[in-house]
Amino acid sequence: MANAILAAILSFIIPGLGQLYEGQPIQKGIIFIVILIILGALNVLVSPFIGIISLLFAIYAAYDAYVNA
Repeated sequence: MANAILAAILSFIIPGLGQLYEGQPIQKGIIFIVILIILGALNVLVSPFIGIISLLFAIYAAYDAYVNA
C-alpha cells in the first residue's frame, strides 16, 4: 500500500508521479505528465498567467494522489 502523503508530495512536484507511485493505471500518470508539459510550454510561449493554471493543476494532482492512495 502506497503512502498517501508521499504520493501527494510526489504528485505536487511532478503531477502524475504520485499516481504512478501508488499504482494507478499508467495511462492516468502519463496523461498528467503530458498535461504538465503542455502547460509548461504554454507558460513559456504564451503567457505567464498560465503558471497559475499549472499551480492549480499540481494541487489537483496532489489531492488526487492523496485521495486515491
